[in-house]
Amino acid sequence: MSTGSKKPNLASVTTVNKDGSHYRLHPADVKGRFTLARRLVAALCLIVYVALPWIKINGYPAVFLDTAMRRFHIFGVTLAIQDMWVLFFVITGLGFTLFFITSLMGRIWCGWTCPYTVFLEHVYRRIERWIDGDATARRKLDAEPWSGTKIAKRILKHGLFLIISCLIAHVLVSYFMSLEGLYAAIQTGPGDHIFSFGVIIFFTVVLYGCFAFFREQFCIMMCPYGRLQSALSDDDTMIIGYDFQRGDPPGKPKDPDAGDCIDCRRCVQVCPTGIDIRNGLQLECIGCANCIDACDDIMKKLQRPTGLVRYDSYNGLHGKRNRILRPRLFMYFALMLVGLSVLTFTVSKKARPFTAQITKMKGIAYQQDDTGIRNVLRIYLFNKRAVDASYSFRVENAPEWLKVSGSTDDLKLKPLGETTYTLVVIAPEENYDGPFDFTLIVEDQGGATVQQQVNFLGPNPRLYRKRLDEAKATGTNN
Repeated sequence: MSTGSKKPNLASVTTVNKDGSHYRLHPADVKGRFTLARRLVAALCLIVYVALPWIKINGYPAVFLDTAMRRFHIFGVTLAIQDMWVLFFVITGLGFTLFFITSLMGRIWCGWTCPYTVFLEHVYRRIERWIDGDATARRKLDAEPWSGTKIAKRILKHGLFLIISCLIAHVLVSYFMSLEGLYAAIQTGPGDHIFSFGVIIFFTVVLYGCFAFFREQFCIMMCPYGRLQSALSDDDTMIIGYDFQRGDPPGKPKDPDAGDCIDCRRCVQVCPTGIDIRNGLQLECIGCANCIDACDDIMKKLQRPTGLVRYDSYNGLHGKRNRILRPRLFMYFALMLVGLSVLTFTVSKKARPFTAQITKMKGIAYQQDDTGIRNVLRIYLFNKRAVDASYSFRVENAPEWLKVSGSTDDLKLKPLGETTYTLVVIAPEENYDGPFDFTLIVEDQGGATVQQQVNFLGPNPRLYRKRLDEAKATGTNN
C-alpha cells in the first residue's frame, strides 16, 4: 500500500499502483460554499436514512420491506408479493429520472446524495480526520513505524469504524424487520434469530471493509453509474471543469506570461478520488465540488476572479453557447414521465386499505339445475391495515331477479389477514335470457370500496329454453 506522492494521469487510475495494490488517498480538508451545502445535504440525507423506519404511516414504518410476511409497505402503500410487477415501473421511472438529471447536471447524485458518498465523506472520513489529523498528519502517521501512539490511534479509529458499521447494519436490517422486531431480536440470544444475526454480521463486515479500506475504489470499480456517465452526458451537460483558456499555461503568480493557474495542486490534494480536474472530465470524478472550493480559495488569496474551476458545460468551458434544451433531454424527460405516470396511476390503485380480487371458479364456467343458472365467484381479500377490518359485498347494475347466495356482511379480517370467500350468483330459469354483466362491490367499514364488473355466463338461451321445454314435457330435470 503506497503512501507517497503520486501525480494523477489519464493513462491509469490514480488509486491503483502498477502492481495492482491500492494507493491510499488522504484528501485534504476544504472549506467553501459547496462544502457547506454538501454537509447540510448530507446531514438531511442521514436523518432521512435513519428516520424512515421510525416514521409510521397507516400503522407501518414509512419504508418496511416485510420479507417474512411477503408484504412491502412504502410510504403508506402496501404491496403484496403478487404486486411486485409494480417494481418495473419504479425502476424505469427512477432510472430515467436519474438519466435526465445526469444529462442535465452530470454526477450530482454521486457527489451530493449517494448513500455511499454520504457515509464515507461525512461520517468515516470525519472520524479519521478527528483521530489522525489533517492530510499531512495522516500521511506522516502511515509512514511512521509502529508505536504506542500509532497503535492506540489505529485501535480507536477502527473500533469506531466497526461500531458505526454495526449501527448502519442495524438500520439497514430495520427496513426488513421493523424496529419492534429488531429490538425484540436484540433482547434475545443470537441463536433465537440466527439468520438476522448472520445478516447483521455480514453487513457489518462488508461496510467496515468498504469504508475502512476499499473506499473510493467502490465508486471507480464496482458502481456501474460512473461507467454510464459518458453515455448519458454530452457537450452541454453541466459538469465540474477547468477553464484551461484562462488557466493555461500554469505558472508562478508573478509570471506575466502564465495563466491564472499557479499549479499549486490544491485541487488534486482535496479530491476524494485522486484525479487532477485540469485533465478534463474523468471516470473517477463524482462531482463533489471540492476542487471548486479549493481553487476559489486560492484565487481569493491571489485577488483573482473565482471560477477557474467551476460548474459548467464542455461548451461553456470552451467559450461556446450552452444549450439547456436539447433532444436527449426531451427524450429522457418523456420516458421519465411515462414511467412515473404509470407508477403513480398504479400506486393510486394499490393505495386502498385492502385488496379484493374477484375471479370465476376455475374449470367451471357455470352450473345449471332446476333452479336456474349458477356462477361461482371466488373473492380474495387482503387487509392492509394494522387493525382489524370488516367487509361486506353488494351487487349493482344487476337485474332485480338476480340472487346472491352466501352471507354478504360481517366478514372480518385481522391485520394483514387474508382469505378467499365464495359467492354463488343465481339467475332463475324463468328469467334467464342469456349472459349479462353486473357490478360486484366490496366495501370495508371505513367506506373504501373495490368494484369490478362481472360477466354472468350461461348456456345459449335458445338451446336452454328448448331443453327446459323438453324436460317439462317428459317430466325430467336436466
